[in-house]
Parts: sequence; structure tokens; C-alpha cells
Amino acid sequence: MPRNRVRRLAAVTAAATSITTVLAALGAAPPAHAIGRLHVVQPGESIQRAVDLALPGDTVQLLPGTYPGSVRITTPGLALRGAGPSSVITPGAEAEGTAGDPTCAAAGHGLCVAGSDQHPLPGITIEALAVTGFRKNGITAAATDGMTVRATYVHDNGQQGISQEGSTHAVIVGNESTGNGQSGIFLANVVDSKGNGAIDTGGTVVSGNRLTGNRIGVAVRRLRGLSVEQNEIQDNCGGVFVVGDETVPRAGSLRVARNRVMANNRYCAPYAGLAHMQGTGILLTGADDVSVTQNEVRDNVGDSPMSGGVVFFHSLVGVANTRNSVDSNDTSGNAPADLVDREGDPSNTFTLNHCTVSEPAGRC
Repeated sequence: MPRNRVRRLAAVTAAATSITTVLAALGAAPPAHAIGRLHVVQPGESIQRAVDLALPGDTVQLLPGTYPGSVRITTPGLALRGAGPSSVITPGAEAEGTAGDPTCAAAGHGLCVAGSDQHPLPGITIEALAVTGFRKNGITAAATDGMTVRATYVHDNGQQGISQEGSTHAVIVGNESTGNGQSGIFLANVVDSKGNGAIDTGGTVVSGNRLTGNRIGVAVRRLRGLSVEQNEIQDNCGGVFVVGDETVPRAGSLRVARNRVMANNRYCAPYAGLAHMQGTGILLTGADDVSVTQNEVRDNVGDSPMSGGVVFFHSLVGVANTRNSVDSNDTSGNAPADLVDREGDPSNTFTLNHCTVSEPAGRC
């Protein structure tokens, strides 16, 4: 691992002890855990065994080292903590009775946090560890409530770095997610099912993350009621995507604010019905009531239909972006334009943005 990256992640880990102050400023707080037992795991021992022995409120602490094997968490209030980026979870040869969880491994994921629609899993914390090399997602969660993912280094996984489906009240803060095949951070209602309207996350916070070298930095799909704020997003094919469709409630009613979205100019080939992707800063498609404010969006350049600084892109199912506000953003050096609104819906507003070129003219 490059030395400067180790230093950066170590600094993030050290800052984790004061993260409560940051979250309070954002109007969110990490979930409270009952005081429980500490289970210490060292290299050569099974994380999954410690997780299986843990009770609600317990902490599983990883010492520095490499831990082969996927891990599945289903215990409420459990905290899984490492010693920073030197505590590394990698793929292993799982089978019954060995190091990792075969169910999570068979799905291709590294860390699996699993609740159910009837009983969302509350109060999980994943903190200060690295997850790398998995065929699908590094950290994946479904049907959780109040889950915190903090100060992790999630890199070079085949699909999503950090993924949550059907979850509420999440805190995803101070992570580095890089080199993943799809999104650095991916938040969705239910990925593989149509006909489900957007769910309200109840104030999920995505803040202070560094997202580089992915297909998309942050992707939000069929969700409402969250904020994507103060992230550093650069060198992906696209920066921030807010994606909706024809289902009701619509995706949106969320805030994208004070992010640095810079030079997301990697080339990604056409995928899942979309044209190739390159040079997209912040993109809205099929969304309503989204506030895009006080972002720095610079030097996103490409020749894709989705290229540009802040882009309103037509939905693949013909749903327009409506009632969105683009306000007080600093946009420059983006091409084909800093602000792109070829839909022209009059309910969308553009005010006090600093930019040079817009499509159509007059949005700056």
C-alpha cells in the first residue's frame, strides 16, 4: 500500500474519536451501543467465529494483519473495528467450519450486514479497517437501521465499495473508497426489483469521504431524505449520480452540498443500457426536489451524453427531473458545459451559480 495512503487513512482513523462533533454539526449522530464485551481477533484467527460468539452491544476488535474470509453480521448493535488500514479483510477459501462465512463469500462480498424487511438490523458499526479484492461488494448491507461505516479503506472490489439497500438512518463518514468496479458508495432502495417507490432514509448522512478511481463516486438510487455533503470526489468516470424512475414516491428530496467534484474524466464503457460514461460531475435523472448547492464542480470533461458539470439527464423511462434547485455552485472548466439542462422543465431553478458555459445559455 502506498505510504501516503497509509498516512491518510491512519489520520482518518485517529480522527474517528472526534467524529461525533462532525456528525452533530450535520444534524446526525452515531447509534448508541450498549456496553458489552470485547472480542479481540488476531491474524490467523477467525473474524466470523468472534462475530458468531458476540452478543448485542459487543465489540469485535481486529489487530493489525490480513484476515482471509468473508464475514456476515446479523447481531444487533455489534461493532466491528480494526486498527486502521493495516487490518485487512481479503477473500478466502470459505467452507463450513473454516475462517469465513460461506453465504457471504458465495455472493462475492467481503462484509455482509443482513437484516430483513420485517426486522431491520439496528446499530451496526464498521470502523477503521480495510476490505479489498472481492468479486462483488467490499461492504454490503441490506435492511439496516442506524448503521455506521466510518474510517474504512475499501478498494479494488469488483462492484460496489460500500453498498446499502433498503436501509435507514445510516452514517457513512470519513471513508476512502477507490478502484471499485462500480460505485465508491452506492445507496439504493432495492437494486434487483422494479415497482418499488423510493424510501425515505430518515436522514442518512454521506460525508467526509474520499472517492476516487471508481465508475461512479456516489450513486443514490430510488431514495429520499438524505444528504451527500463535504466529500472529495475525483478521477472517477462520474462524480455524484441521483437516479430515479417512474415509481412512486419519486427519488429525490435530498441534498448534495459542499462537495469537491473534480476531473471525473475516466472512460467507462457502455453499461446496462447507458452510453459510455466520462466527464460527469453531478447528474440528476428522474429526480425531484433535489438541492444541489455550494459544490465546487471543476474540470469534468467528456463526450458522453452525460458529460458536464451539473447535468440534468433524461430518464431512460421518460421521467423528467422536476422542482430541483441548483444554487450557489462554483463550476468551471467542465465540458461540454458547466450546467447542462437540455430538458428545460420550468420547475427547475438555477440561481447564483458561477459558471462560464451553460446549455441552454442563460443558466449561469
